[in-house]
Amino acid sequence: MTVAATVAVYPLRQPDYRAIESALEALRSSGLSIDIQPMHTELSGPLDEVFAALRAAFEAACQHGVAVMVLTLTNACTPSSAMASDA
Repeated sequence: MTVAATVAVYPLRQPDYRAIESALEALRSSGLSIDIQPMHTELSGPLDEVFAALRAAFEAACQHGVAVMVLTLTNACTPSSAMASDA
């Protein structure tokens, strides 16, 4: 199943944004399609790969201290579902 996710990482009690930078690097290295926005990042791909990328991103962020990850996950708003509805 293909899914799409919107994710945001919030470092708590940290003096800089290294947690966010590390999380983004983990998402970039996943090989999935990602779109970095000012307040969140969007990614899509096979379910297992998306979850693996999100886990890697969270673990990378937590290497710098306490962090919160907010996530929205759907199988309805994916690139493949958009193409199917256009057909």
